[in-house]
Parts: sequence; C-alpha cells; structure tokens
Amino acid sequence: MPIHDLSNRVVLLTGIGCIGEGWGNGTTMATLFARQGAVIFGCDINLEAANKAAEQIRQDPDVVGHPSRKSGTGSSVVDVLQQSTDVTKSDHCKAFFDACMAKHGRIDILVNNVGKSEPGGPAEMTEEVWDYQTNVNLKSVYLMCHLVLPVMEAQETGGCVLNVGSIAGLRYIAKPQVAYAATKAAVVQFTKATAVIYAQRTGGKVRLNTVIPGLMATPLVSVLADKYGGGDQEGFRKIRDAQVPTGKMGTAWDVAHAGLYLCSDEASYVTGQEIIVDGGITDSTGRI
Repeated sequence: MPIHDLSNRVVLLTGIGCIGEGWGNGTTMATLFARQGAVIFGCDINLEAANKAAEQIRQDPDVVGHPSRKSGTGSSVVDVLQQSTDVTKSDHCKAFFDACMAKHGRIDILVNNVGKSEPGGPAEMTEEVWDYQTNVNLKSVYLMCHLVLPVMEAQETGGCVLNVGSIAGLRYIAKPQVAYAATKAAVVQFTKATAVIYAQRTGGKVRLNTVIPGLMATPLVSVLADKYGGGDQEGFRKIRDAQVPTGKMGTAWDVAHAGLYLCSDEASYVTGQEIIVDGGITDSTGRI
C-alpha cells in the first residue's frame, strides 16, 4: 500500500477557497489529500473562491490519475456546498455536515481550517472584534467537532480530526493580535483534551491533532501586509522572511504534508499532538 494512502476516505474541510492567486492552506490540503485518493467535501464563506478551488482540484492530473478514480475523471473527487458557509453559525455548520452525510454517509477526516487575525490588544480591541475572533478561530472548531465526532465514534473505522493552529498561539510574533493568539492557543488545548477523551472512549479509533503553521508565504500575506505593515507588500514579506531562522517563509504545501501525515494510517498511534511547521522560529530567541 502506498504511504499516506487515503483512497476513498471522505474529508470534510472548512475554508477550501483561497482569495487571490496562489495556494492557501485549505486549497492545498484539499488538493494533496485528493492526490492521495481522498474524496473532498468542502465549504467556504466565499463561494466563488470555493468553486474555483474545486475546479482546480478536478483538473489536477495527479488527482484524476489516482488508481482509486475508476472513472478516470475528477468529477466526483470534490464537492463544495453551494452556499456561502459561515462556520461560526451552527445552522450553517449543520447544513454543511448534513449535505456531506447525505452524499457520502460517512466522514473519515475533518479538517478545521478557517482562521482570522485582527490587530489589537485588550485595551484597543472592541468587544465585537474580540467576539468575532473567538467565533472564527475557536467556536468554529467546537461546532464542527460537535457534529462530526459522534459520527466518527459510531463508525467501525473511526476517524481523524485535524485542527489548524498558529505559532501565534505559542509565542508572541511581533504583531499585536491578542485575540488571535489567545484563540489559537485555545485550539491546541481543545484538541489535546478532546483527544484524550476520545482515546479513552474509542481505544484510539478517533484521533485529534493540530498542525501549527509559522510564517507562510500564502496569498493571506497580502491581507496581513495591509493590517500590520501599512500596505507595504514587499517590505512586509522581507520582514517575515528575516524573522525565520531559515531566512524564508514556508509554503502551504509544507503545512499540507504535515497535515497529511497526521490524518494517515502511519500516524494511527498519534493523538493529541502538534506538528509545528515554522522553519525553527518558535525555537529562536530573536529575529522577531
């Protein structure tokens, strides 16, 4: 059997789209998992971006050519819920979950990928921004796990949850984003506590882990440059590169490959853990 084989596994993935050109975490993970044989069911608050990602995946030759694709096409590889999906809202999450179950009858992998960073410390940040940050980065993880974990527990084959954290939840990274940092730290502990509960309840059949990206060169950097770098795109990217001990930001593919391992059978004894993908920045004492 090929390593990290996901043939015919059903992956429920939030935030599949990517704004702008390039590879975001959601699109990249969906593509990589599909290349390993998985069937993807995705959603995004930006429906246009979600459909663009889905079409890109359907046309990927490594996706279409996987041995599990008996039809020889990518038409059944990926579906996107055809409505704007805000995973901070329970009814949106339920619609997404129900649509996947109606089509596939199972969920083998849940990827909680959405996240949002807004600047500000406690004194400057409004209550509305704090609440929205909490909802996007943390409540969305709870809402999706609330729906999916009972399905995984009932399945003979169990299932795996992958949550996407951030090094901002591990250390201060020179940006005043206290709500983002606090909620991403909470995602890690949510994952750990829930992993232990389900390890005991299922004998390890249901696993939860976190992949923690560092400073990544994704299209999101352009948005962050406007928020934190005064709109200086080139200067902001140079600063981020210099902050990393390797001298360069990582890519969404670096994150996706770590996530693939955590969701694969090769990680069947790994639960409640994190893989940090950061070029060494969280082990560094400076350059921030």
